[in-house]
Amino acid sequence: MFYLKAAEKPWRKAREGILSRLMQAPSPVHDRGKTPGSGNWPRQAWADFPRDFMAGAVMGGVAHTIVAPIERAKLLLQTQESNMAIRGGQHSRYTGMLDCILRIAREEGLPSLWRGNGISVLRYYPSVALNFSCKDLYRTILSGGHKSNDLLTAARYNFLAGGLAGCTALVVVYPLDIAHTRLAADMGRTEVRQFRGLLHFMKTIYKKDGLRGLYKGLPASLQGMIVHRSLYFGGFDTAKDVLSNESKGLPFWMRWLIAQAVTTSAGLISYPLDTVRRRMMMQAGSKQIMYSSTLDCWKKLYKFEGVGSFYRGAMSNMFRGTGAALILVLYDEIKHLMDLTMPGVPLPDQSDKDSGEHHA
Repeated sequence: MFYLKAAEKPWRKAREGILSRLMQAPSPVHDRGKTPGSGNWPRQAWADFPRDFMAGAVMGGVAHTIVAPIERAKLLLQTQESNMAIRGGQHSRYTGMLDCILRIAREEGLPSLWRGNGISVLRYYPSVALNFSCKDLYRTILSGGHKSNDLLTAARYNFLAGGLAGCTALVVVYPLDIAHTRLAADMGRTEVRQFRGLLHFMKTIYKKDGLRGLYKGLPASLQGMIVHRSLYFGGFDTAKDVLSNESKGLPFWMRWLIAQAVTTSAGLISYPLDTVRRRMMMQAGSKQIMYSSTLDCWKKLYKFEGVGSFYRGAMSNMFRGTGAALILVLYDEIKHLMDLTMPGVPLPDQSDKDSGEHHA
């Protein structure tokens, strides 16, 4: 597939770079009060991984539950042209975010605004945790444990680490991601829904399409994830590097403004890719195949629905992005708090070990 081949070369180089750096032992990361020169930066990067994982998990679930009604409205608007209930005439089309939220509350009950949120949180905890922890880990590996003074080099590490982290997390949680999309887009009251819950969805899709059905739309999703997470993480970390100085970090309000700008920009730029991946997800377990491939989906959306179809539900996504911006900012705060309450044990300096052996 041409879209995978186009991305194969740079990502292969990145992978080879990571593997080669793991085999080396340069100076350690200047982090958490450690002194340079120990040569233990790969071990410390892995030692920090649980802390980063926990910090990302805490913020992910809380923020996602708050914006769950907006998320469901966004998914319904984004996929309604592929929704069998709407195409079959059982439900009329939604005209916008407010119309969607009001109709869901009126026709399906207020709790239905959170339909699929349990699965979403189940997906979001490991997803956000892996995104943040892998982002920090990959950036440490790519930089060889050194903090670069060259902004362009640091930016390259930030953007590349963000994209790699996004792809790593997506592959791990993708079955939950597709389940969340399908259950959130499942319309009507309990007795007329296509799926009764997560287990029923998994069994139904696996029975019809096998394991492949649970990864329907993965290539399109990886494309969107590379773009979105590179901009989301890379843009935020690079902006912090540019605007902050060595002696004093940025105030909370400024980091939140940066996070909001980055989140909105990343969401709008990658939104057409997200629309295509959601449309491909809607075909899992369906006998009526609308799109034969990702490229075919792009062509048909443009030909039959116009350019606007790629941005259907984008306004809802911008409101939802406020939660994602808060996650970026509060993640650093939680990491700092965890450093104060759960300080890491410094790794032994290799030079001390050598010195001890010499004296022995």
